[in-house]
Amino acid sequence: MTTKILIDRRSIQLLRVLVSGIFLVAGTNHLLNTSKVAKRIEQASFKGIAYFFGEPQWLIVLSGIVMVVAGFIFLIGYKTKWAAIILMMVLIPITLTVQVGQVTTLGPLFKNIAIFGGLLFFIMNDTNKLLK
Repeated sequence: MTTKILIDRRSIQLLRVLVSGIFLVAGTNHLLNTSKVAKRIEQASFKGIAYFFGEPQWLIVLSGIVMVVAGFIFLIGYKTKWAAIILMMVLIPITLTVQVGQVTTLGPLFKNIAIFGGLLFFIMNDTNKLLK
């Protein structure tokens, strides 16, 4: 049995805009401050995860491009589910590499967990149907 839930379309649009902001800012930061981001990876407890995927400098630029492009696509609401999946695929290794193991600062880890929740909303729900 499926239960219908009414959701205000503006709340969906607002959630999409707010969640996309972190990716646009972080992606731009990756592209403009590659050395600073690389330094954070070097200081991370689980930096080996980044090295598993390749050279960190290259990964930082690639993830920056993906976050800006997918973040913008997510922002405008085009192929929202796929943009959310791509953003989640980028966020998982970043979270595991940089946020996990930072016991003194759990805030950024839980920020990323909250972002996962926002992305999951768009992955699990056909928001295009909800907005019509």
